[in-house]
Formats: sequence, C-alpha cells, structure tokens
Amino acid sequence: MLALRPNCECCDTDLPADSRAAMICSFECTFCASCATDVLHGRCPNCTGELVRRPVRPAEKLVKNPASTDRILKAQGCAAAA
Repeated sequence: MLALRPNCECCDTDLPADSRAAMICSFECTFCASCATDVLHGRCPNCTGELVRRPVRPAEKLVKNPASTDRILKAQGCAAAA
C-alpha cells in the first residue's frame, strides 16, 4: 500500500492524500508537480526513475488506511538534486 507521503522532498510543499499535484517514483519518493516537471524534468533525483502522478486514496479508505505523517526533505532542495 502506498504511504502517501505528506510533502514534496524538494520544496516541502504540503501534499495531502487527496492532492492531484503529488508525483512519485516506483520507490514512492514524493515531489510536487512543479518540482517534478520544472526542476527534475520527470526523473527522480534519488533513483533516476520516472515520476508519475500519485493516485488519490478515497477519503473513506483513509479512515482505516491513513496517509503517512513522516515528512522527508532533501537538505539541499531541488536545485542541487537536479
């Protein structure tokens, strides 16, 4: 099950579980659409995998399967990761 991480690893923008702006790689590294497109050019800086839109978990399913609250942030931000 996807963790649905709560923020962009580069700019720390909040990405709630229902966000359509969240992008992930196959390892669930999470970025906002702006960083994923404009800075990272569709590639995860951690694994070089493709970044795709993260699916939205229906609200009623979040009750028993909540999104993660663990924030992951790259100390150097997007520019250094790109």
